[in-house]
Amino acid sequence: MATRRIPIFPLTGAMLYPGLHLPLHIFEPRYRAMVGDALVRERLIGMIQPRQPVEGAPLYAIGCIGKIGEVEAMEDGRYNILLEGIARFRIVREMVVTTPFRQVEAELIDDDEDAALAPVERASFEREARRFSASQGYSVDWEQVARLDDASLINGVSQIVPFDPASKQALLEAETLSDRCELLVQLMQFFGKRDDDGDAATLQ
Repeated sequence: MATRRIPIFPLTGAMLYPGLHLPLHIFEPRYRAMVGDALVRERLIGMIQPRQPVEGAPLYAIGCIGKIGEVEAMEDGRYNILLEGIARFRIVREMVVTTPFRQVEAELIDDDEDAALAPVERASFEREARRFSASQGYSVDWEQVARLDDASLINGVSQIVPFDPASKQALLEAETLSDRCELLVQLMQFFGKRDDDGDAATLQ
């Protein structure tokens, strides 16, 4: 599989999926430099999670490359950008660079753009999502949810759901849409549970 060089933005908890959007406020000098460089090239940035929230931490193997769409450049050098997810990628190696931002050699993952769930999978997900949202006190427009296609629904929920970073990474790494749906249902069941003291369950 062909590989490509990708500038990366390691950010804990910030997930991006193909076909979805992620707004970002860019204020650190190194990432301002990264955005500036991307804007004069292919406008591509790789979003990926570090394994620990510390400087220079090792990275998870899989992230998502996004293309800068809307961009607002501020007078002080900061940016507001909107990334559109293009494809998941797998890191082959981190490159030795002189730029202030990290870069990797990565291979793009060829996901099935036409993937769909079986009716029973969709029904199981919506049933568990209703239970989870009720337990968390979320207000959801279920009529709007029903109009979403399977990929937009499952990936969209996976991108914004308030799970811990490791769980959100596991969702991103799921090989198929059905795998991601099944894992999402399991995680909603887990995180929706309460212990005897009324505290939310957490993964260790």
